Amino acid sequence: MIDHRVYHVPVMLEEVLSDLNIKPDGVYLDGTCGGANHSFAIAERLTCGGQLYAMDQDPDAIAEATVRLAGMPAVIVHANFTELGKVLAEHHTKADGILLDLGVSSHELDEGSRGFSYHQDAPLDMRMSQTGRTAADLVNTLTERELSDIIFRYGEEKFSRQIAAQIVAAREKKPIETTSELAELIKKGVPAKMRREKNPCKKTFQAIRIAVNDELNCLTAALETAFESLNPGGRLVILTFHSLEDRIVKQAFAKRCTGCICPPEFPVCVCGHKPEGRLVHRKPLTATAEELARNPRSHSAKLRSIEKL
Repeated sequence: MIDHRVYHVPVMLEEVLSDLNIKPDGVYLDGTCGGANHSFAIAERLTCGGQLYAMDQDPDAIAEATVRLAGMPAVIVHANFTELGKVLAEHHTKADGILLDLGVSSHELDEGSRGFSYHQDAPLDMRMSQTGRTAADLVNTLTERELSDIIFRYGEEKFSRQIAAQIVAAREKKPIETTSELAELIKKGVPAKMRREKNPCKKTFQAIRIAVNDELNCLTAALETAFESLNPGGRLVILTFHSLEDRIVKQAFAKRCTGCICPPEFPVCVCGHKPEGRLVHRKPLTATAEELARNPRSHSAKLRSIEKL
């Protein structure tokens, strides 16, 4: 059962709306609509033929968005945000603003059965789309080296080898099936001092979730198609929640804003390369103290935005 009141708490809502620079008659796309809070706020600002496309790969999110956006100028699309260019092309339009709110929704974290949280015992799932291989499939079939690499690369966990060794040793006795089982193995793989200081599961759970959903490759693909799907003057607005996502977005935006690409030893520009975009703000925005007090999950959020020239 979906609780429509608390499905997802929107992060940096006012900052997102400001960066989108919404025109009442514009076309906007929310590629990760989740509980449709950002989408609702965008749609209620549209008049004069404005249109919103609200996308998500999670069936639960689509059910929530369908209820929340009923009667508003919104088209609900069940798809991964990598398909946003295709969706806009099918409707013979480009966007004046595109929003990508990355990471895991409040609903996905709080709904124990989804298997995203190490705070609740649940089947080891972690699939945002609710299709394809699960986290249990991954931890029970990958080699120790593959697991270690994923935990180190996507979780930036320095004890990745020890954690992977614990997982492989345990699964030889029985398959690892629940979040609690995985959490206990992670704790065994880190020093006792770390276990006493804080819960050590966050980085490994993040890493496995990223691998299950192929999040970073999807983000890279979506960044390319999203920028190309903007009208001139349109804006791409992205909320990230960890350094790996933020680095990808920062580098992609910097590339779009780069002018001359001649070798530095050339005395004059001969490439003629022009910047395609401009940063809406030079540094990422972060949540205010008031928002942090209301919604602790906003503490790691960074907002970056680019305008197409």
